[in-house]
Parts: sequence; structure tokens; C-alpha cells
Amino acid sequence: MTSNPRDRTSLLTLDVDGGTFRLRHAERADLAGILQLLADDQLGASREDPTELAPYEKAFDAIDADPAHLLIVGELTPSDGSGARLVATFQLSFLPGLSRRGSWRAQLEAVRVGNELRGQGVGAVMVEWAIDEARRRGCSLMQLTTDKSRTAAHRFYERLGFAASHEGMKLEL
Repeated sequence: MTSNPRDRTSLLTLDVDGGTFRLRHAERADLAGILQLLADDQLGASREDPTELAPYEKAFDAIDADPAHLLIVGELTPSDGSGARLVATFQLSFLPGLSRRGSWRAQLEAVRVGNELRGQGVGAVMVEWAIDEARRRGCSLMQLTTDKSRTAAHRFYERLGFAASHEGMKLEL
């Protein structure tokens, strides 16, 4: 499968403490930084194994090749002009459905913001960008799941207008 060419154009920029935050499409070269963000908490540390890159590379290539899936990263360029570094990520997928009169829905996954930027509104700006993109693509609903133990994440999403309207269930395969 060949990769969809996506440029490094900023999807949004935001001034934050210490520099400028920029949201853009992920590139394969971002994979190590994305995995670090995914593994940077108690749940992720037990699920992720960034030492074995092959399954992540295969998944990245599939996501990147499919226009119904976006893998987005946020990078911070420090005020001193030194090099940008990866500090945030999320995946946004667009799903057709027959319910709700055949409407499309957006699925938000793996939202992560590095510790240094938490509390500065970066997560909210990222989710708001995702909501706007879902609307732009004609979705009538955005959904996400978050682990029951992530009570701070629950409060965060509720502040953004999400409601815990369903009980999510998963089956390990």
C-alpha cells in the first residue's frame, strides 16, 4: 500500500507557555514520538511496546493510506527557536452508518497531550479542531471511548459537551 501524500501544513497554531503549538498531519517519522505519548501513562505503559515497531508501522501505513482516517500530531516550537518536538496526538476516523438516517459519525481515539502542555487549553483546541473537521465532513455525531479509570478525562470531555450516554463494551481478541 502506498502512503497518501500529506503535507506538513499547519492545521492550526496556538501560542502557549514556552512557544508555539502547531497541529498537523502525522508522518511516519513521527511514529516514535507518537508511541512515547501513547505509553506515557499507567494504562498505556502496560499496553504499548515501542521496541517492536513493525506492528505500529503497519498500522500507521493503513491509517495514512485511508482518507477516512486521520492521524494528527501536535508539535511545540520553543520561543527560543530551537527545534520543534512532538507533544500531542490523536486519531480521527469517519464511519458511515445506517442508523440515524444513514448518517456518518466521527470516532475520536488516542487523544494525548504531553505533561508540559496540560492545563494550557491544548487538548480542548485539538478536540474542537476534530469536531469542526467532523462537521466539515458531514458527520452528525462524534463518539469516543475513555477508560473508566480516567476520571480526569471524563471531566475534560464533559466540559467540551460530550455526554456519557452509552455504556461501552470491548472484547479482547
